Order: sequence, then C-alpha cells, then structure tokens
Amino acid sequence: MMAAGTEAPDSWYLALLGFAEHFRTSSPPKIRLCVHCLQAVFQFKPPQRVEARTHLQLGSVLYHHTKNSELARTHLEKAWFISQQVAQFEDVKFEAASLLSELYCQQNLVDSAKPLLRKAIQISQQTPYWHCRLLFQLAQLHTLEKDLVSACDLLGVGAEYARVVGSEYTRYLMTSHQFVTVMCECLLSHRCSCRNSAAHFHRALFLLSKGMLLLMERKLQEVHPLLTLCGQIVETWQGNPIQKESLRVFFLVLQVTHYLDAGQVKSVKPCLKQLQQCIQTISTLHDDEILPSNSADLFHWLPKEHMCVLVYLVTVMHSMQAGYLEKAQKYTDKALMQLEKLKMLDCSPILSSFQVILLEHIIMCRLVTGHKATALQEISQVCQLCQQSPRLFSNHAAQLHTLLGLYCISVNCMDNAEAQFTTALRLTSHQELWTFIVTNLASVYIREGNRHQELYSLLERINPDQNFPVSSHCLRAAAFYIRGLLSFFQGRYNEAKRFLRETLKMSNAEDLNRLTACSLVLLGHIFYVLGNHRESNNMVVPAMQLASKIPDMSVQLWSSALLKDLNKACGNSMDAHEAAQMHQNFSQQLLQDHIAACSLPEHNLISWTEGPPPVQIQAQNGPTTSLASLL
Repeated sequence: MMAAGTEAPDSWYLALLGFAEHFRTSSPPKIRLCVHCLQAVFQFKPPQRVEARTHLQLGSVLYHHTKNSELARTHLEKAWFISQQVAQFEDVKFEAASLLSELYCQQNLVDSAKPLLRKAIQISQQTPYWHCRLLFQLAQLHTLEKDLVSACDLLGVGAEYARVVGSEYTRYLMTSHQFVTVMCECLLSHRCSCRNSAAHFHRALFLLSKGMLLLMERKLQEVHPLLTLCGQIVETWQGNPIQKESLRVFFLVLQVTHYLDAGQVKSVKPCLKQLQQCIQTISTLHDDEILPSNSADLFHWLPKEHMCVLVYLVTVMHSMQAGYLEKAQKYTDKALMQLEKLKMLDCSPILSSFQVILLEHIIMCRLVTGHKATALQEISQVCQLCQQSPRLFSNHAAQLHTLLGLYCISVNCMDNAEAQFTTALRLTSHQELWTFIVTNLASVYIREGNRHQELYSLLERINPDQNFPVSSHCLRAAAFYIRGLLSFFQGRYNEAKRFLRETLKMSNAEDLNRLTACSLVLLGHIFYVLGNHRESNNMVVPAMQLASKIPDMSVQLWSSALLKDLNKACGNSMDAHEAAQMHQNFSQQLLQDHIAACSLPEHNLISWTEGPPPVQIQAQNGPTTSLASLL
C-alpha cells in the first residue's frame, strides 16, 4: 500500500490510509473493511494525485485479494486515465498500466492489453525501471501468443536500451529470457523483488531472454554463440553478489533445460550440479544490502524463493528422464511443499505453472512405479488447476490428454488411449511433445495388432534412421525401441535385435535407464524364443536389477516371468520357484492398483476429449478390463 507522503498531508487522508493498511495486513486480512476505507477517500473530493493513487490502490487490492475483477478493472482504468494528466507521477501511471494489462490478459482482452502497454512503453523512456519492466511484459504477452518474432524484436530493443542507459544486468536478462519460457512458462516474471545491482546486470538479462526465445524457435546456430557470450558476462561479473548468482542461476537453467530438451541426461549432470550449488549459495545471501545507482536495475528476473522451486523442478525433470524415480518423488515433495507455502502469500500465475509441470512429471513416475490410482488422482488435480486458469489450460491441454493416454495404456484401455493421444496431437504444435505422443500412439497400434496402415504411417514420420523430426537423443532412442518392438511382434528377430542394440547404445551413452531396462528385457525375450537361454539370462538379469533400482513395475513383472520360464527350462527348480513368487507378488500389486484406479470416479476422465476439463466426474462402477488382458 502506497502512502501519499507530502502529496496529501490532510489528516483525514492519512487516517483512512492507515486504517486501510491495518485491515489489509490483519491476520486474516479484512479486505472488505480495507476497501471501504479507500472508497471513503473519494467522499472528500481529493486532488487528482490522491484520486489516481487511491484508484490504483483499490484496483490492486481488488485484483489481488478478491474475484471482483470488473470493479478492479474500473478502478485501474481510472487510475491510468487520471495519472496521465498529472505531471511527474510515473510510479502510479506505469504501475496502473502494468497491472491493468495483467488484468486484461486474465480476462482474455489481449487486444486491449497490447495498445495499453505500447503507449506506456512509449512514454516511459525517461523512467528506466518501468520502461524495462513494461518491455518485458509486452514481450511476455507476445510469447504467450506464440508470436516469438515480435517478442524477440522487443527484447532486442530492450537490450539496446539497457546498453544506452548503462544497465548490463537488464541487457543480459532480455537476451536470455526466451528459452525458459518454453521450458517452464514462468520466467518472464520480473518483479521488484531485489534492489541490488551493478552496471552490467540488465544488459545480461535482456541477452539471456533473447536467447531463450531463439531456443523456442529452434534457432540453435544463433543460440550457441549468444549463450557463450552470456556465460562470459556472468563469469566476469564484478557486481552485487546476489545479482551475480541470480544471473548464474538464469544462465544455468537455460543450459540445463536445453540439455534436457535434447534428451542428453548424462551430459547435463555437470551443469545441473553447478545449478544446485548456485541455488544453495543464493539462498544464504541477503537481498537488502544496497540500493542500485541505476533505476533500471530495480528488479530480479525471478524472486529467490521462486528460483528454489525452479531448481527443484529441473531436478525432477532430470530424474524422470534418467529413471531415478525415487529421487524425482523426493524433490517433487519438497517443491510442492514449498509451493504451498508460497501460494499462501503470493498469487503469481508462475506458481500454478510450476505446480502443474511438477505434477505432470510425477504422474509419469507413478505410472511407471505401479501407482496408477495415485497418478489418476493427480491428473484430476491438474484438471482442477487448469479449470481455474484458461491460459494454464491452453498451455497444458495437450500434456493433460497425453497423460490420460499413458494412464489408459497402463489399464489396457487401448481405444481410449488412442482417442487421448489423437486429441493431444490436435492440440500441440511443440515438436518434441508431438514426437513423444506419436511414439506412444505407435505402441498402442502395435499392441492392438490390427492397425497396420495407421502404424506404418506413424513410423514413417518418426524414422530414427533418417529425417527424425527432433534433435532429442532420448526420443530417437525410443523410436529405435518402437521399431524393435514391432519387429519382435512380427517375428523378425534379427531386425528386432538390430534396433534394440541401437537403443541400448544410445541409452547407455546418456544413462537413459528405463530405455535400457526395456531394451534388455525385450532382447532377453527374443533370445528365449530363439532357444538361446544363456544369452537370454544375460539380458534378463541386469534388466531385473535395473528395473528394481528405478523401480519399473512393468519391467519387473516381465523380467520375473522370463526368469521363471528360463530357470524352469534350465532345470533350476529353486530359482524358478523364487522367480514365480516374485511374479505372483508383482501381479497382485498390479491387480490391486488396477482395481483401485478403475474404481475411482476420476477414471471416467478417459472419455473426455473435447473442451475444458469436466467440472464434476461421475462415479465409476468398477474396472472395465481384466487382469489377464492387463498382463
């Protein structure tokens, strides 16, 4: 809440403002009384400066603490209109413009937000902090609309402006801001959360932001030299310690997510370790040291508390890809606990984005570890979060249907899986996600056994030997596995072995443990069918060991069945009995989880393929597939 200071010394104004702030900061906040006190200011017919500031205060309180967005909008529009008529009133003028444009976007009035931001940018050139912040805000708006060219142009303007006003920090942020947007949707959230700076800080921020957008556009030839430059700027930074570490976190997040996007799980480890060490360092620093001499340096690219959650998030992403699922669970729990604390004090949309992305990854972990019922409930939780935000749903609809498709596979509802994947393909334009969906849809067609035309059409589009659609190492390895799986089902065992050995070579190179386990057990199955029991055992035993380490319930079930048959064929009755007992235990666990999942009302989500997520889910009578078909 802003005080009027010398602008409105009247005792009535100071008293009302004091009461309003008291009610706003009460525990719990008394927002209705706060609003009444602020509204009472207008009864005294105050001067324009007080009137505009009060409209801004009312709009801010209503926007952040109530659902009355129309009234908040009215007050913010009045604050913006009146403040333009008052000289030297920049803080109120530009804060009103910034907040009003946020509200317009929330109400899907993007065509109202854009001209507002453009005008505010035009008249804020003598106010560096607000000029930079408004440029970021408009760039964010273009990014959310997938207009990356316009966003890049704005960040270029910002980088040049930062150079002119001598803010290297902001220039750096503008350059790198683009890539994290694609990976985490959250990094265009510059706020006045840190007031420490040095001369190069903003230049660096603009540069990082631009690099992020170039990565979104897959312009890798332009990105690599830019990231190299950013790395040099960070290392030679001589400014405020917390800003230096903040830049390093931003830079390392870009590098880590770039590696993960390329499926290079092993190669990313040194960068990820640096990032984790960096966030430990920054958490020990205090951000109330000195005010910057340059007003363009008044904000962080992301609050320190949000950075901690972001590092947890990329750690979960890495653990999921590498197959360290217990580690992924541990960091997800920590991140979600931190998010719950932050959301009690902060209504930033970033936090919901973080939460959704964390849930998306942990849901995939649950499906692998044999906790389908929990995964389904978490899918429902993602649906509820998306119901609260149209923009969040727009950004995650394809991922949500993909998760439902994976769940459908796990409970053997193949028709529903096909419908979910088809819906997801229709909703996404992201090449990596598209390739992931097509790979899983191909596995559905292979298991159905009678969709040859559709299957071959898909396989032509994800041919790992030529013209593979993305640069992801992990997805290309998975495409080889799918080819091997198809050849196995068709009885072309030598061809299957060639594809699976290629998968093993690629997965071992980058520590892709789940693909390694799946390839080993399938190779073991092929050797068993061919009568080569010794070679089969050499494949199945390490597959079982790796699957237990992940842990991957399906591969454990498969491996234990093969070990039972192998030991029986070799006359090892005790080992065969032990393997049979393991197989029985895994079967029982899967059966119980299968029944629990299919009995949940959320199971009916598998039929949802159109529009926003259903608000109410009807109860399910019971499981629709048998254990025999499941296994």
